[in-house]
Amino acid sequence: MDVRRPIWIHRVRAQGAEAFALLFALESLARALIVSIIPVEALHLLGNAQRVSTLFFLVAIFGILATLTVPWMVRKTARRWIYSLGALCLASAPLVMWEGSLSALALGMTLRVIGVVTLTVCLSLYILDHVARHAFNRSEPMRIFYSATAWMVGPALGAWLSTRFGLWAAYLASSLAVLSLLAYFWFLRIRDVAPLTSFRSHSVGPLAHLARFRRQPRLVLAWTAAVGRYMWWVMFFVYVPIYVVAAGYGQMAAGLLVSAGSGLLFFLPLFGLYVRQHGIRRVMIAGFTLSGAFTLLFALATPLPWMALALVLAATLAMVSLDAVSNLPFMLAVRRHERAEMTAVYSTYRDVGEIGAPGVFALLLKFFALPVVFAVTGAAMLGLAALSKSVHPRLGRVAPRPVEPVRLGTEAA
Repeated sequence: MDVRRPIWIHRVRAQGAEAFALLFALESLARALIVSIIPVEALHLLGNAQRVSTLFFLVAIFGILATLTVPWMVRKTARRWIYSLGALCLASAPLVMWEGSLSALALGMTLRVIGVVTLTVCLSLYILDHVARHAFNRSEPMRIFYSATAWMVGPALGAWLSTRFGLWAAYLASSLAVLSLLAYFWFLRIRDVAPLTSFRSHSVGPLAHLARFRRQPRLVLAWTAAVGRYMWWVMFFVYVPIYVVAAGYGQMAAGLLVSAGSGLLFFLPLFGLYVRQHGIRRVMIAGFTLSGAFTLLFALATPLPWMALALVLAATLAMVSLDAVSNLPFMLAVRRHERAEMTAVYSTYRDVGEIGAPGVFALLLKFFALPVVFAVTGAAMLGLAALSKSVHPRLGRVAPRPVEPVRLGTEAA
């Protein structure tokens, strides 16, 4: 008797863009469950936003060191084991934070950063190996769109679990999400593709990879835009909850605001369609300009919380348009024989964003109040809008299919 399996089983088992989007969604859920809890807990333990910035700055330094060692590990060990190691680091981080002390929080944040970096580099390599180049402008919006549910539900759910049952419930839920990710990853049995080697790539040191990266302007531009985009999200996920709590609305309100902003990711299909029709350049210029303008207005409106929160949500929608672009500028520019090394260097945008934003903000908060964080971030986005004008106008645009002429037959006599 021939038994046909349901269609959804074939879809979740296929090693393609949808499977990678599901993996990213599970990782996003694990991070989203505690994303608004970590800065608030750090604020409770440290007392002010300036010290919180310093803590995030120190933790991010370990992340950038981990990022530069991933290519070496991928060369020495099967990628599936490196991915699994990153998942275990991410799963253990909330359990370490559960202890409740400042040292446990710092160690848990470090494990979390290392896990995220490792998963990001490995998943990017899997996407480059198993997704066709012409499909990148569809796979990237799909990956972000699948994670939209996680980022919309996760912060509010984590805040509710922590207020209803205690912090242990949110931490445990985050760890279980990572274990689900790891189980699905091994269920897929993704094969590792041996990287191409080049007679020019004899140097394996991280500094040599960085030098080759710097010599390619398109990669540098993609990295710079990604750093700016990530710094804005650091501001949103760390300093906006601090602002909400400082304004007297509590942790639950902070979680709901982060979930509301993350829910705007459901507009990604519309922005992704616009990218395919008109290219990356227009979206980058408009997204950075609008997010910068609304973030500056948010800084000015902080004495009026409801107006300020409406403005930061408007800025978030503009930033979501940039997530439709995501890593496309890098993926369309990287050379195949340099994927492992250049992906590792490019992935440092996360760590540089996590180092740069808290580092600069920690310095500014010594002399100014919290709104300076939002003002500086908005100004930086406007600067990136000007830089985006150097992107090629046709980059990312899908050429329309030629319409075949209709042959008119002769009438029968």
